[in-house]
Amino acid sequence: MALDPHTPILIGCGQFAQHVDSVEDALDPASMMSIAIRSASADAGLDEVPNPDSIAVVALLSWRYGDPAYVIAQQLGLNPERTVLTTHGGNSPQTLVNTTARQILAGERDLVILTGGEATRTKARAKKKGIDLHWPTAPAGQEPETTGEDLDMSHPAEQALGIYMPVQIYPMFETAIRAAAGRTVEEQAVVASELWSRFSAVAADNPNAWLQTERTPEEIRTPTASNRMIGFPYTKYMNSNNDVDMAAALIMCSVERAEQLGVPRDRWVFIHSGTDCHEHKYVSNRWTFASTPAVELGGRTALELAGKTIADIDIVDLYSCFPSAVQLGAQSLGLSLDRQLTRTGGLPFAGGPWNNYVMHAIAATMDALRDAPGTTGLVWANGGYTTKHAFGVYSTEPPAGGFRYAYPQDQIDAMPRREVATADEAAGPATVEAYSVMHHRDGNPETANAACLLTDGRRAWGRSTDRALAAAMCVGEWVGRAVTLAPDGTLTPAD
Repeated sequence: MALDPHTPILIGCGQFAQHVDSVEDALDPASMMSIAIRSASADAGLDEVPNPDSIAVVALLSWRYGDPAYVIAQQLGLNPERTVLTTHGGNSPQTLVNTTARQILAGERDLVILTGGEATRTKARAKKKGIDLHWPTAPAGQEPETTGEDLDMSHPAEQALGIYMPVQIYPMFETAIRAAAGRTVEEQAVVASELWSRFSAVAADNPNAWLQTERTPEEIRTPTASNRMIGFPYTKYMNSNNDVDMAAALIMCSVERAEQLGVPRDRWVFIHSGTDCHEHKYVSNRWTFASTPAVELGGRTALELAGKTIADIDIVDLYSCFPSAVQLGAQSLGLSLDRQLTRTGGLPFAGGPWNNYVMHAIAATMDALRDAPGTTGLVWANGGYTTKHAFGVYSTEPPAGGFRYAYPQDQIDAMPRREVATADEAAGPATVEAYSVMHHRDGNPETANAACLLTDGRRAWGRSTDRALAAAMCVGEWVGRAVTLAPDGTLTPAD
């Protein structure tokens, strides 16, 4: 089959993890990204890094460069026409691949370097030791293009009670999943910890994983001094591990450019389809905490565009910041929790470099596809509180109908949504719908957060700093319990 010369392909991937004890010896994120880019070039069979039309960087938190792509270009001696920076969100790497594929197909780009990295571990240690880092920045006035969808994802009602951190909200999804499945607290802990144990086993065999230690389900679900409870029902091992220094890079180009560069055909990975979408942007407005309809629609659409069903997918990487994310994603996509759902080991074990985890997932998927030519892979990327989603379907074989893309947001916006009651309006009786209990560093329950439903179907938020109540909410099932909300949002049991 003759290929359209503008067919988008990935030709190289690179990953880098920095394990150094001395802050003074640590590289800055741009330098780590440069190493990953060199690695991606070598992976493509190239002797040097090809000069790209653009360098696109996933937004990072550990250092402010102004224009990180410019700094990288200077380090590598490249002269791209454009420098690009994404908006924030864990969906960004896959969204960036989708955007780049469309640009290449349209003839707007020929070769693009995608990269991202964080030095969060080094940054934290430098701060603790009082060391000022003198890492590079772009010159004043050097500004990148911005790409991606930037959403305000915290509703004022959530912010008013201080409920806006992923470590608070993802455990709420877990409690809602548990209640919907009719499991006890103990049964759900086994489901989540067995899932996470399987993820840790993948990380143990992944040479690019940050942590390469397999954990038993008992180790993962049992609170200890080194595995304290953070947001019930999640121990530390169940939380994304952002305390890492990691970088990754992908090289994308047209088939025509790959042939000009002499990239061997067995290095090519085709992206068959891509989709981007988001749930109702505020958790407060979602119909339930126990399902993700945008994942279902976005994933199904990506598969349909590729002419596939989920049964045709051989290799999967689901976004894995917390166990609830994987459970929701698998449920929405029609995947069993018993199959291999990660190619890296997930964010707690392989490493969670903020917005850039999925670039590592795509790289690992590329490697797996090349090892099994003719197979097909699916990557799901997620940002926010299972809010922003991006999907990609990949294979070493070209897509029969060429790369296809969709943004089915209008269908999601038309889905049922809940109205949110203000604290004054919510004062009175309510029913707990989902909850989490934040623990102090000493391991004791400290603050309970709950999403509640009023009798008229509106959602309201409750919070309690009563440590006795927080401890009580770590025992037994509280979803469905009757509570009373005060005008300031304080939650107390109704009985």
